[in-house]
Amino acid sequence: MLTFVDMSHTNSDQPFYIIEPKGPKVPFILSVPHSGTAFPDELKDHYIDDMRDQPDDTDWFVHQLYDFASEMGITTIHAKYSRWVIDLNRDPDSVPLYNDGRLITGLTTSTDFLGNPIYKSDDLIPDEAEVNRRLETYYWPYYRKIEELLKSRREEFGNVVLWDAHSIRRVVKSIRKEPFPDMILGTNEGRSARPDIISLALGSLRKGPYQVNYNDPFKGGHITRFFGRPEENVHGLQLEMNKVLYMDDEEVNYHPDRANEVRKVLQPTFERLLEVI
Repeated sequence: MLTFVDMSHTNSDQPFYIIEPKGPKVPFILSVPHSGTAFPDELKDHYIDDMRDQPDDTDWFVHQLYDFASEMGITTIHAKYSRWVIDLNRDPDSVPLYNDGRLITGLTTSTDFLGNPIYKSDDLIPDEAEVNRRLETYYWPYYRKIEELLKSRREEFGNVVLWDAHSIRRVVKSIRKEPFPDMILGTNEGRSARPDIISLALGSLRKGPYQVNYNDPFKGGHITRFFGRPEENVHGLQLEMNKVLYMDDEEVNYHPDRANEVRKVLQPTFERLLEVI
């Protein structure tokens, strides 16, 4: 059974958790929208029990992987609820992120990545009214908090980086037949961040032993595209990574040694970004 290591959180009454910086605040916000595993009490019984107890599409342990961030003065926001309740990295109007035929689960998906149903019956799939309720209750509070954090840092420092952290199974054949690269940096085709920031992040990630793609096959989800406004000094970057980089080969358990190797690439990247921001 997948379980998280306890970490220091605040705002547990909200649909997100905040990990406060342990050092002086810096112009950098870390978002982890897909590590949530909880289901609201009013929805728990709607999902197939086995799937709800082990929501396979979770970005397991990602906020644990980045636990060095708070020591650097970075504030982390991460989701409380599973993406099966509502996907924080999808367009609120359900506009598709990609139009190339790949299977991408929607805002309030009724299936997992492999197309398996997650609800006990079709009549439990959210209708328009329920989708709107979930937007107001779980989705927009996450966005408003990010906006608040970005505004505060931008006012204090002039510029701010938003790093949206994700992970994915090495192979998801409903998205593509081939294994994914180790890491994929997404910037909405270069529109979500300043060119020198993108270049520095990409170059730093590539100093490690990992294969790092740029905007292929992912170019950043809705969070990156929504908040990344370099003309307003807000620079959004999404990093997708293979789960086997920090989990075991079965993608079930956290693997401390692998995670520590990944951190040797992630932490210097953050340090370099803070030098130029």
